[in-house]
Amino acid sequence: MKRGQFLKFEYSQKVHDSVLNSSANGMPAYVRIDSVGPMYSPVEIFGLLRKGDSAVVIMLADSLVNKMHGQLPPFMKKKDKIVLTLKVLDVFVSEDLVSADRQKILDGEKDKEIKQIQDYLSKNSITNIQKTNEGVFYQILTPGTGPKVDSGKTVSIKYTGYTFDGKPFDSNVDSTKQIQAHPMSVFEFKAGVSGAIEGMVKTITQFKKGDKGKMYIPSMLGYGAQGAGGAIKPFENLIFEIEVVDVTDAPKQTERPGSPQLTPEQMKRIQEQMKRTK
Repeated sequence: MKRGQFLKFEYSQKVHDSVLNSSANGMPAYVRIDSVGPMYSPVEIFGLLRKGDSAVVIMLADSLVNKMHGQLPPFMKKKDKIVLTLKVLDVFVSEDLVSADRQKILDGEKDKEIKQIQDYLSKNSITNIQKTNEGVFYQILTPGTGPKVDSGKTVSIKYTGYTFDGKPFDSNVDSTKQIQAHPMSVFEFKAGVSGAIEGMVKTITQFKKGDKGKMYIPSMLGYGAQGAGGAIKPFENLIFEIEVVDVTDAPKQTERPGSPQLTPEQMKRIQEQMKRTK
């Protein structure tokens, strides 16, 4: 490996039989090879690895604490060993190639998730489904009569979120379906722009005020490889029951006063006045 190149690898980090971190349910890791001195870290060996290599790195918890001047987490003892197992999948010479490879993986995952949703809908005989260009499936179950949720509008919704095995993970209409308690207030965000997960932000523009329906959102348009705490696993597709409560204009941003724009005639008169004063 040369300095400046990038390693792509899968890995698992354990203490005893407990997995601290792993790429098994997420993305492989990408690391830039740099020139580093001894620092008691796995990165010390990365420059020695080649495509196809496997390695095991063992660090002692007490040595890690002494060298980093930190503290151990409650579940770890000084004599514990932190074991990192990794396999190098590929080597890239530029960050652009890393980005392209990562995007290829994400696109493949998204295609798989869309197929999973299609299979779920077919298995459960769910019809009257529409699909956005981004890959979200949605239903309008009870049509409303209000204005359309145009991009840029502020939309207020009631919602309950479920995983595809039927487990609720959040709601603003039913506190028993919340993993973490919060007030039962409507949820507001800027349609088509920001304020919620990408799948909801984009798909809400297919609804109008008063609509009640469902969204079936692929993980890659939800919480993706990271998941969300213990409630949503990495690469987990989501279902949202929603009701559009209100649609309003987004607050206008205060504009700073700009310089006055003079007409050509005004500019000519000013120039003539300046000549006469010389």
